[in-house]
Amino acid sequence: MRFRERLQRFMYGRYGMDAYGKFLSWTSMILLILSMFIRLKWNILYYVALALLVYCYFRVFSRNVQKRYQENCTYYRYTNKIREFFNRQKSYAQQSKTHRIFKCPSCGQKIRVPKGKGRIAIRCRTCGTEFIKKT
Repeated sequence: MRFRERLQRFMYGRYGMDAYGKFLSWTSMILLILSMFIRLKWNILYYVALALLVYCYFRVFSRNVQKRYQENCTYYRYTNKIREFFNRQKSYAQQSKTHRIFKCPSCGQKIRVPKGKGRIAIRCRTCGTEFIKKT
């Protein structure tokens, strides 16, 4: 039997890698690199990184799929606002090539306007306020 087949048979029924596992592995790698440069008395960063790495592999090889799934859902629940913020910033960066985004002076609603139209009157759809901006 080839190695790949044996590995597939071994991993069958195990949870595998998910977003929380990736976070744990990246965090442990960063802490391991930091521990090489930052010398503390007992090098606590090194031991924390190893503990995270062991826990990450424990999750990957676990057969308790329901428990690992719940942990991943909890991770998503706690990091939702951070991920939304970065996704919004990415969207704004992509839109900034073709559009400008203005805030309504009265209600604060964001309004997207195409670039390169010169000075135009913009009407807020929420409150009806009209203001002039250069695109």
